[in-house]
Amino acid sequence: MAIKVVLVNPEIPQNTGNIARTCAATGAELHLVGTLGFSIKDTAVKRAGLDYWDKVHIVHHHTLDTFLHEINLDHCFFTSPSGNHRYDKITYPNSICYLFFGSESKGLPTDILNQYSAQTVFLPMSSNIRSLNLANSVAILVYEALRQQGFPFHPHKFSQQHIHQTKEFAQI
Repeated sequence: MAIKVVLVNPEIPQNTGNIARTCAATGAELHLVGTLGFSIKDTAVKRAGLDYWDKVHIVHHHTLDTFLHEINLDHCFFTSPSGNHRYDKITYPNSICYLFFGSESKGLPTDILNQYSAQTVFLPMSSNIRSLNLANSVAILVYEALRQQGFPFHPHKFSQQHIHQTKEFAQI
């Protein structure tokens, strides 16, 4: 499974750095679309991404419209607090999977959410909260998609003996 995290007009360098670190840890590609609210060379971005930048495949696209015309839209999921499907109640594709996230202050454009409403997802949260932190939202969705696939990037699966030993340790 190839997960592609798509950030549209990200504004906060630390979020993008943390998302880059999640991408490095999971093998996901990071696609930055549109205008960035910072320079990718910004100290805050680099610090948040630690020394993992060489392990992340980053692609920059100038416009969202152009990018959407280049990809298979059947493999796309668009996040919004008002999305139609809870993030863990959909089946992510076994092949390429694009996870779209909007800017921290505005989210994804309304016309995109309306056009692809059948592919919008949301993270449940308290009604008195507008949204979760972008980096946290990305991590939750990436790991859910990977969970459904049995974490294919993981170099080894835990054996039943290891799981049993872990349970015994937890009881001590």
